[in-house]
Amino acid sequence: MTLDIDFVRAQFPAFAEPSLQGQAFFENAGGSYTCKPVIDRLFRFYHQRKVQPYGPYAASELGGQEMDEARHRLAAMMGVPTEALSFGPSTTQNTYVLAQAFADHLSEGDAIIVTNQDHEANTGPWRRLAQRGIKILEWKIDPETGHLDIDTLKGLLDERVKLLCFPHCSNVVGEINPVAEITSMARAAGVLTCVDGVSYAPHGFPDISKLGADIYLFSAYKTYGPHQGIMVIRPDLAATLPNQGHYFNAESPYKRFIPAGPDHAQVAACAGMADYVDALYAHHIGFDQASPSERCAKVHELMRDAESERLTPLLAYLSAKNTLRLLGPATAENRAPTVAVVVKGDAQAVARNLAQRGIMCAAGDFYAVRALEGQNIDPSRGVLRMSFTHYTSQGEIEKLIEGLDAVL
Repeated sequence: MTLDIDFVRAQFPAFAEPSLQGQAFFENAGGSYTCKPVIDRLFRFYHQRKVQPYGPYAASELGGQEMDEARHRLAAMMGVPTEALSFGPSTTQNTYVLAQAFADHLSEGDAIIVTNQDHEANTGPWRRLAQRGIKILEWKIDPETGHLDIDTLKGLLDERVKLLCFPHCSNVVGEINPVAEITSMARAAGVLTCVDGVSYAPHGFPDISKLGADIYLFSAYKTYGPHQGIMVIRPDLAATLPNQGHYFNAESPYKRFIPAGPDHAQVAACAGMADYVDALYAHHIGFDQASPSERCAKVHELMRDAESERLTPLLAYLSAKNTLRLLGPATAENRAPTVAVVVKGDAQAVARNLAQRGIMCAAGDFYAVRALEGQNIDPSRGVLRMSFTHYTSQGEIEKLIEGLDAVL
């Protein structure tokens, strides 16, 4: 079974927007197009429910129910209990709040492992805990490949280490890290894990229960939704960490690490992401008795297969260009379709030239300064990044390759 690209693109109003016609979107790692179910739910909430939720009157009750629906359905899709999932203004802020909780939970001399493959949002807050007496250890990438080697991690795990923070997938390297293997190794050593899923989740919502992560974070605006950060924390771990919300909300799992309430309308609209997954499942598989996590897993598979098919010719083209340096794996098997290259000359100028040809991509460091430095790349020069997702068509891939050939 293959993904019906016409059906998929019909779910995204951007593809019917006149001002975007002729534009191929390759900056999805910065934020995806929003699917129609999310837009419809957001529109309805602002028109009919824009009151304080959980009150005794109809509009308020319905608003609260829609917020609860989003939390319940997304958690079920990803194989975790509802109380494990909470929303915050962004993944960056969610990570910062988590770091403050761990700062009060850990003791001086305890250690946290971070990587230099990360986006700064997932590594910076943890690194700053060094100011609180926490030892920070760095799991370094291979400077040639950007790869995180498991054997190197083994040498870092000892009795001092309490937490390991690493990305499911880097936003410039693109390689998909073996999360389940890494979390299993950490758990055997008595170490907790915090996984940054921002660059992976757009390519298929993960089954977090199977990954084994104690904490998993990603951003809804990169998974076809509104600008919210989604955080999953194992409930028993959440109960042991110091409350970061209002003291009277300490017993509420989804408020415990949210010092300020998230946007009610956007939380409710996140249920549209579950609507979208269910619509894809119903179209390709039909209606059956599959559980939410089973439906999500099948859609995940369809998305990844479609992306791998599109990614293969792009990687082959880039690998054959001796004027470029491709970051990360040269095959689609174990990477996301987030493709960064070092170009000769000005990467920003290349992005501008591609824009004139109707190709929307970008150049820069993408907040992955440490990852670029770890591969001996000058962050001030940056890289050209082309990122897509399952709704990208084969024709758009061909347009990108033609544009690159002309510009480079």
